[in-house]
Formats: sequence, structure tokens, C-alpha cells
Amino acid sequence: MKTRLVSLDVLRGLTIILMTIVNNPGDWGNVYAPLLHAEWHGCTPTDLVFPTFLFIVGVSVVLATPQKSWDKGVLQKIVTRTLRIFCLGLFSGFFNKIQFFGLEGLPLLGVRLMITAIIVVALFSDYDRNRQFIAAVFIFIIMMVLAFGGFEAFKNVRIPGVLQRISVVYFIVSLLYLRTSWKTQAAAAVLLLMGYWAIMTLIPVPGIGAANLDKGTNLAAWLDNLLLPGHLWASSKTWDPEGILSTIPAIGTGIAGLLTGTLLKRDFSKSQKVSYLLIAGISGILIGWLWHFVFPVNKALWTSSFVLYAGGWALLCLGILYYIIDVKGYSGWTTFFVIFGVNPMVVFFFSGMIFRVLNAVKVDNPAEAGQETMDLVPYFYQYQIVPQFVNPMNASLAYALLYLALWFVILFILYRKKLVFRV
Repeated sequence: MKTRLVSLDVLRGLTIILMTIVNNPGDWGNVYAPLLHAEWHGCTPTDLVFPTFLFIVGVSVVLATPQKSWDKGVLQKIVTRTLRIFCLGLFSGFFNKIQFFGLEGLPLLGVRLMITAIIVVALFSDYDRNRQFIAAVFIFIIMMVLAFGGFEAFKNVRIPGVLQRISVVYFIVSLLYLRTSWKTQAAAAVLLLMGYWAIMTLIPVPGIGAANLDKGTNLAAWLDNLLLPGHLWASSKTWDPEGILSTIPAIGTGIAGLLTGTLLKRDFSKSQKVSYLLIAGISGILIGWLWHFVFPVNKALWTSSFVLYAGGWALLCLGILYYIIDVKGYSGWTTFFVIFGVNPMVVFFFSGMIFRVLNAVKVDNPAEAGQETMDLVPYFYQYQIVPQFVNPMNASLAYALLYLALWFVILFILYRKKLVFRV
């Protein structure tokens, strides 16, 4: 029987909590610096959120697999989960672009919510394995046809994304774990990181010139724009922070998780495991930052130095939590974080949906500045939160914390009812 590692659940919960806070300020113009991504090169606590989650994906693959086995059923399960996660990520981009499709008698929001419900049931339901596989493949094909079939409404839907990258990394590291030894996995990680460094710094960029690491003109940006024109991050339109080429080193982040999970399953004493985790974490931070002077730490490019630096922090945090919770037994304080850690996909998928549903409610605009009504969420922030604070940054942070509290209520109900949604 699989047992949960509480320290890992706490780390996952901390990651989801920080993700929720940094993704949902009241005002993007008033955010404390640690809660923003680095402008380009460099790293803030916010930049560590996504790599920490990918690291946890790798650890979880190991801990969720009591013994290595390989057959058609195992491969089908991995492919199904990969497609489910990928489709959930894609659908967040599809939601606002869904049209009526002959259902003009219904409100547009109702149509979108109805289709969302169908997608959720199809991807989250725990029915027959073959049916899960067929449903995931069918939904994936439909989305690809809509995105690339010449449909006007979906011609600019974003294809890369956070959940999409998670799905690809999960797929690769799952196959690596089941089919290779830890030594092969470590060698693969080194090869990926060194190879990505060589690709990004030595290969000229077609149509631009010498290899560079500048925003929008590097090789990764060129490849994104070549293969996925019109389907990239809306803020740039010509490159994507979760793009194709930068997924290569992201696999290295997942492999770091695999190696950590293997360590945790070995017969070392708990104190030895803590020592190895802390040593590996500090080493990763130091080596990553030293490499920064040659290949800058950069989350958007997911540089090899960033993999080591961010992975080092993930190892260090897990080592500290493992010592406090699993070695010393101080676990009475963990429930709040575990509540967020056991249902991460619910937060990933529905976080954006909540705003879209709430903003379908229109309220009178007290300012009446040429607009009689306004969306509920900005109204609530502008007229209920902002007046309570002198410092606009505190108002923005308070809003993010209030949204976090809303998610705690939702996840607490699921936790009490022992509902864990896996894809």
C-alpha cells in the first residue's frame, strides 16, 4: 500500500499557496518585489514556484510506484494521465473562446460552464482504464482540431502552458523511472542541461544572427514562433515562457525529483537522508549561481543554471521539512498546508474559472466614468478592499490573501469529505 510522505505534501501545499498569492494580486501595478517574477535574468521567490512543483512531480512518480513494472497497461495509464493534464491546461485557454455552436438560447457563460462540466467529468472520473484512455485521446484530438483546423475563434488559443509542461515532464520522467536506473537518469539530466546550454549559446538564431539570451530574439523564441505562430503567450505573442525548447531542461528538474524520490526510498537512516538532501540542496544553489555568470539564471528560458539553482532550493526546503516532520515528529502544524497539497490540480484548473464566473456578474459603477456597470471582482477590490488600506501594495496583497482564504474553504471541505481529485 502506498503511504503519503507528509513533508512532501507540506512542500506541495506551500508551493500551491505561494502560487495562489503571486498569481492573484488585487493590482498588478502594486505588488511587493518578491511576489513578482524577475524581469529577465535573476530569480525571485516567485520564480521558484513552478520548478518546485515540477521537482515534486518527479519525487511523486517514485513514491507512487511501489515497484517498477512495465506492460501495456502501465504505458496506457501514463499516456492517459499525460493527456488528461495536458487537456486541462489547454482548456483554460479555450474557455473564453468557446462560442454558442447552435446553443443561442442559452447564456454564453452557461454554455461555457456546461462544456467545462463535461470536460471535468471526462478527465477526472475514475472509470474503466480503457474508457479513461479513449476519453483523454478524444478530447485531445478535438482540441487540436479546434486550434489548428482554421476555426477563427481558436486561431490564437495558447498551446504551451504550465499544466502542459507538467504533463510532458511527467510523461518523460515516468518512462525514465520505469525503464532506467538512477545512474542513467542522472546521466540523462547532465546531458540535457549541458546540451541545452550548448544549443542556446552556440547555435546562431536564423534570421537574427549570433546566439543570444535576449528576450524575444533567442533560439527558443525563434523555435516557438516557427512551430506555434499565433498560439503563444498573449503577453509576448512571439515567444512563450513554457515553450518547446525550454521544456528540455525542465525535464532535468523532473529528473532531480526522481533522484530525490529514489533517495527517500533507499534504506538509509532518516538522519542520513536529511544530510544528503541538505548537501545536495546547498550544492545545487552554489553551482547554479556560479554557472549564472556564464549561463544566467533565467526562469523564462529555464536555463540549466536555473534548474540547478531552483532545484537546490527545492531540495533544501524538502530536507528541512523532512527533518522537522519525519525525523523530529513535529507534525501538528501541518494540516493547513496538507489541505492545499493533496488537491493541487483542483486549484490549477479552477483558479482562473472562478474569476470568469464571478465577473459574469455586473454591478453598478459608482464612478459612472462612461461605464454604467463593471465586473464584480474589480468592483469588490476597488470599492471594498482599497479603501481599507493606506498603502496600495498592502491592499493588493490583502486581496490575494482573501482569495487564498476562499480556496482554503473550498479545499477544507474536500479534505473533510476525503475527496482527492487525481487526473
